This record gives sequence, C-alpha cells and structure tokens, in this order.
Amino acid sequence: MTGNISRRNVLRGAGAAVLGATVVGWATGCSTTAVGGPASGAASDLLETARSQGFLRIGIANEPPYTQVNADGTVTGCEPDVLRAVCKRLGIEEIEGVITPYESMIPGLQASRWDAIAAGLFMKQSRCAEVLYSEPVIVSTESFAVPKGNPKGIATVADVLADSTLKIAVLPGGFEEGILKTKGVPESQQVKVNEGRSGIEALRAGRVDAFMLPTLSLRALEDEKSDFEVTNPVDDAPRTGSGAAFRQSDTAFHEAYNKELEAFKQEPGFAEILEKWGFDASVVDGVTTEELCQTEG
Repeated sequence: MTGNISRRNVLRGAGAAVLGATVVGWATGCSTTAVGGPASGAASDLLETARSQGFLRIGIANEPPYTQVNADGTVTGCEPDVLRAVCKRLGIEEIEGVITPYESMIPGLQASRWDAIAAGLFMKQSRCAEVLYSEPVIVSTESFAVPKGNPKGIATVADVLADSTLKIAVLPGGFEEGILKTKGVPESQQVKVNEGRSGIEALRAGRVDAFMLPTLSLRALEDEKSDFEVTNPVDDAPRTGSGAAFRQSDTAFHEAYNKELEAFKQEPGFAEILEKWGFDASVVDGVTTEELCQTEG
C-alpha cells in the first residue's frame, strides 16, 4: 500500500504522538506502550514471549480498509483483524498497534520497535529480501484519483509517461512510488504527500493531476464533496498483495503463523473479515507469497 499510515502518520483524536509514532491498544483495556524499547521478541522466542506477555506489537498504517484506528484508539481494518484472529489461535490475546510511516516499517521491525507489520505493506522484491512475509491475506489493485470527468485522461502509468507535465501524488515509501520508479516515471513528476487525505487535498488544490493509491483506499477517501473520481484499476500496474511481515530471525513464529493462517482461511471467519472491509476472499485463493515477491521494486 500503500500505504501510509504513514503517510498517515498523525492519529487525530486517538492518542498522542510519541517520537513520530503512535501506539494504540488493540482493544479496550489494552495498555498503551511507549516506543523505543525492544519489542517482545528481540532477545527470545517471539511466540513464547508474546504468549507470556499477552500481546504482539505491530507496525500499522491508518489507511482504511487495510488498517483503521478508531477515535477511541482501538485498531481495526482488514489486516489487523486477520492478524488478531490468527494470533488468538496461537494463544496471543491482544495486539498493540504502532502507527508509523511506510518507509519506517521495515527499519522499525528490524530494530525491534515492533514484532510484526500488518499494514497493507505490499510484497515486492526489495521488501521480500528484508522480511519474512506470511502467505497473502489481501490481493489488491491500484487506481488513480482524478478530478471529476478525468480531464487529462489519466488511466495508466503509460499515460503518465507520455505527458511530462503531469504531476502524480504518491506516499513516500509506498508501493505506488515503487511502481512509478520501476516504470521510469521521473521524480520531477512525483509529488510526495504524507497520507491519504493530503493526497486528496493536493488534487483538490490543483497541485497534482492525480493521486495513485490502492483502489479500495481511494474509495474509502470518497466523501460528501464528490469532487473527484476513482479510475478503473490500472492495467499496467502489477497485481499485488500483502500479508503480515516478520523479522527474518523469527522463523519459528513465521512457520507457526502460516500454519494457523492457512487453517483460518478455511473457516468462514476469514472471508467474513475480508468482505467486511470490501475485499473478495476468493481472489486470494491460489496466490502465493512466492508469486507476489517476484514483483519488481
């Protein structure tokens, strides 16, 4: 994703920022925790530590429908809801969410600021070289937000390449930034925005001609103004998807998680979570991490 909690890096009305990140409890009664110390699995077996302490700390975004932080500080969204369900199967009762920019998610994981990432952090070669991804939970498409009527006819990355005057908003460190870079779109045509609402405001102000983000993320940003539209999925953007990401050293946890995730996918609860957030669970059938990790970028 996109993503960008990051880019959604300020949580309005749901907690205070701590050193540029925000920690929020998964559920009522789950305490907040300051950022900075080692995460639960830094020096011991992650599964046993998380079970004994009762929670797993995760890096998240605040980008519905992938992740969402409610006004009371609780964490939800498609990825955290699936992660929580699988963690309960592993004997881990709660998860704590740490809001952080997408470009900081993997460095923060490697520095043990959190134990996993569940944020719509789409798989691609560079990321797969640095983390252990679970099997896919979401398979997603990309679109552009454009002014009503799409006056400049932006529907593909090729359209952007064909007109050097076009400015496209992207989230720093996001999958979309990687797509444009891989396709050869110059930096001069890319405008970096902090989060989803900032991208829409840049579009409304005429500072950009389009905003590239996952299709469902853009639809979630539609509001009563109805002054922009979301294009059909971009047909020259790669198919992508995401799952939970873990440190490369946490192989035992990764194996146990994948086992329980596969079992959970066979139960009605998995499809119910995806459908609640607008995803089609059947699209995930047969898609593997190995396949999605071949995406360039």
